[in-house]
Amino acid sequence: MSFPILSILTFFPIVGALSLLLINGENKQRLRQVAFWVSMVEFAVSVPLFFWFNSTTPDMQFVEKIGWIWAFGQSEPIVHYNLGVDGISLLLVLLTTFLTPIVLLSTWTAVEKRVKEFMFALLALETAMIGTFLALDLFLFYVFWELMLVPMFLIIGVWGGERRIYATIKFFIYTMVGSVLMLAAILYLVWFNYRASGGQVITFDLLSLYQTAPTLARSVQLWLFAAFAFSFAIKVPMFPLHTWLPDAHVEAPTAGSVILAGVLLKMGTYGFVRFAMPLFPAATVAAVPFMSILAVIGIIYGALVAMVQPDIKKLVAYSSVSHLGYVMLGLFALTAQGISGGIYQMLNHGLSTGGLFLLVGVIYERRHTRLISEFGGLTKILPVYAVVFMIVTLSSVGLPLTNGFVGEFLILVGTFLGKNPNAKLFALLGSLGVVLGAVYMLWMFQRVMFGPVTNEKNRNMPDLNKRELAYLIPLLVFIMLMGVYPKPFLSRMEPSVQHFLKRFEAVQEAQYAKGPVIARTDSVVKEVR
Repeated sequence: MSFPILSILTFFPIVGALSLLLINGENKQRLRQVAFWVSMVEFAVSVPLFFWFNSTTPDMQFVEKIGWIWAFGQSEPIVHYNLGVDGISLLLVLLTTFLTPIVLLSTWTAVEKRVKEFMFALLALETAMIGTFLALDLFLFYVFWELMLVPMFLIIGVWGGERRIYATIKFFIYTMVGSVLMLAAILYLVWFNYRASGGQVITFDLLSLYQTAPTLARSVQLWLFAAFAFSFAIKVPMFPLHTWLPDAHVEAPTAGSVILAGVLLKMGTYGFVRFAMPLFPAATVAAVPFMSILAVIGIIYGALVAMVQPDIKKLVAYSSVSHLGYVMLGLFALTAQGISGGIYQMLNHGLSTGGLFLLVGVIYERRHTRLISEFGGLTKILPVYAVVFMIVTLSSVGLPLTNGFVGEFLILVGTFLGKNPNAKLFALLGSLGVVLGAVYMLWMFQRVMFGPVTNEKNRNMPDLNKRELAYLIPLLVFIMLMGVYPKPFLSRMEPSVQHFLKRFEAVQEAQYAKGPVIARTDSVVKEVR
């Protein structure tokens, strides 16, 4: 496509952020308006991608590729500015552009100090997130991956709660440690490709490395997979690397929590699908039992810990650990249903958990407390708020006809059908999380919404206003639409999922067959025992 739509999507938010520098910092209303309309234009530009996207092919589409960095003595660039989108990244890009204006609208009265800097950070973060989803060059991907840290660090550290410095430093250190290991693995891959080409080609091009990385020895693949997986598992976050998340969520402002849960955590799960798994298919198949066990532990542990939380926001934070465990369980099922369900659940989590954080922010603005014990009987005082909260809660629980049901159902079916000998056990344990999820979410809803009004201060709280309804209703629409009619979303990811699975067919046949098998993987014939 000659029109550089992906570049516009990537860099328009940061251009809009720079335009904020021309506005007087005291004019807070103008700053909010400009940032909001920049995000709305960004969303409007992204929508045609959904309709122009060719859902019959797994190939990367709307590709933009030009040389960026050359080495001395090299005629070809070693790093390309290379963007592209397929059925997996398409929906995550749309999720990002959809949530950003919602988040900006939610900050209208919540953020009063340093409004210019806050709006700048949010728009810069949007550029980094979209660039991460679109990058098809490992160097370019790493640049965007690291750039995400800076605005999120500032959002938590400047506009967060009392323990914001502790939370933001913990978030930064966790992510940086994982990123260093991933960088080392990337450099090793580039070096291996250079040797495999006879010392002719130095490249960070992802599609080229897709061809050479699977030829690595299985033991080397395991080490490199571990380096990538460690970095992505921190971002998911998977048990036991999750401890930074509750602190970051609780201390972050509402907007930071929504972006963190809605998009940033998906960087980890997306990283597995786009990089760690397809680059190292032999290591991925070998890691299925280990990763599935961690996913199941995360599902059950996150649910049990969420159940005992006195703070609504911390409860929702731990629910993310449980819900993202489902995503990882589906991805490592290595079945079409499991992977489709995992990707779908990424979208579902962004909508339902993002919606929950927005709703918690609404009552926090009114009462300046998030303790469950401080509420009760809110259905009598805030009936509209209670209805919206109920729909989003049922989505998080996975009630049929909501988006959460479709994702969890596909994940559990896909896990049950997996080739791993323990697949049925993993599906059974994963289904336990559905029950526990209903327990902690509905119990929280019952204590907050029903019964007598336990605190007289709550009687003066106003119900949802027009601005709050304006950013909550779109979430409700997609929660119901994706639950009732998931086909438009699943059909666009199907070719990419099927193409993704082909990388593991031969390895799986060899892994679960008895005796030596001759496996063919990406034109390389190897004896696998």
